[in-house]
Amino acid sequence: MTSTAPATPAGIPARPAAQRRILTVLVASQILSGAGLAAGVTVGALLAQDMLGSTDLAGLPSALFTAGSALAAVAVGRVSQARGRRPGLAAGYLTGAIGSAGVVAAAVAGSPVLLFIALFVYGAGTATNLQARYAGADLAAPAHRARAVSTVLVATTLGGVVGPNLAAPTGDLAGTLGIPALAGPFLLAGTAYASAALVLAVCLRPDPLLLARGLHLQQQAAAAARTPGDSAPGPEPSRGPGLVPGALTMVLTQLVMVAIMTMTPVHLHDHGHGTAASGLVIALHVGAMYLPSPLTGWLVDRRGPTTVVAASGVTLLAAGVTAATVPGDSVALLALALVLLGLGWNLGLVSGTAMITDAVPLATRARTQGMVDVSIAIAGATGGLTSGIVVSTAGYPVLALTGGILALAVLPAIAATAGRRSAT
Repeated sequence: MTSTAPATPAGIPARPAAQRRILTVLVASQILSGAGLAAGVTVGALLAQDMLGSTDLAGLPSALFTAGSALAAVAVGRVSQARGRRPGLAAGYLTGAIGSAGVVAAAVAGSPVLLFIALFVYGAGTATNLQARYAGADLAAPAHRARAVSTVLVATTLGGVVGPNLAAPTGDLAGTLGIPALAGPFLLAGTAYASAALVLAVCLRPDPLLLARGLHLQQQAAAAARTPGDSAPGPEPSRGPGLVPGALTMVLTQLVMVAIMTMTPVHLHDHGHGTAASGLVIALHVGAMYLPSPLTGWLVDRRGPTTVVAASGVTLLAAGVTAATVPGDSVALLALALVLLGLGWNLGLVSGTAMITDAVPLATRARTQGMVDVSIAIAGATGGLTSGIVVSTAGYPVLALTGGILALAVLPAIAATAGRRSAT
């Protein structure tokens, strides 16, 4: 059942003014949530390895919080569809904060079962961080949608880069509080997610999705008034041709990125490096995931998403080859591989998001976007869960090289879909 927003009343700001305010609020919330997002990436696998005493399941935390993000993506999408972006995003971040607190409690209690449950709940923050990009595009003009998406994404960079570098200091703080050091970053995550929820709940007004629907209804009514003989406009198409290739692009890039990223801190740890080195590498990786977003958005708007998708596949291949061939004791070269990995993910996410937004009508946009993000989360969970098994049985270089080659699978799929679109 879909929700129909009423026509916007007098006093609602015009689209450009509302879009500027909405982007400002989203940027503020993304800066905060970026720090929360990075905590699980930096120490999640190490915490599980420490509590379980085995590398085999070190990828399980990543799988759990990405699986949790799948369920959260459905919930956030449905709440946003029915009530707007503001309650959907705020509830998602609040759930992520609760999960972060649960991880800290599990570490104190030494309970792996509670840890895994809490990590599942923590995944809601990851899903919400990604869903916020759609809110940036709701009111954007079609020719500027990719740049609007990129503005929201790049805001994650500050928190995402600062967060991993606080792994050691927050670990020290946790120690003074009688909490295991590896749970320290989740103290930061809980605070960051709760703050992001508060910012959105208070400040995201007007709601971008509800306003976009209201403006669309007004435009339909005005068009009907100009053509008296045709007062009932036809229904919007259920979906455009970009839905499938956009979803496929984001699914493959997420799978490859999560698999390689998850096991890189473990790989560094196995070669004698501590959490400070892992934090630096992950910080550079997260920076590469989000910092190039303005350029990526400009490229998508100017050159089209298909070209950027191809660049994503090639960049992820380069990341996999680099990670597979560099010495394990070289922090600098592994950081280069993770930077390429983040850049390839960014190219795929921005281009795929633009394709999805252009393809889906307002009447079903939030719900469809939520379902697409479910597929992305499942892909991430698969990458995280299998990464530990692959490294345990075949080694990190095999995992990295396999991921890089798999990323190229997006190229023939996109080419075939583009051919079908030109034929119609």
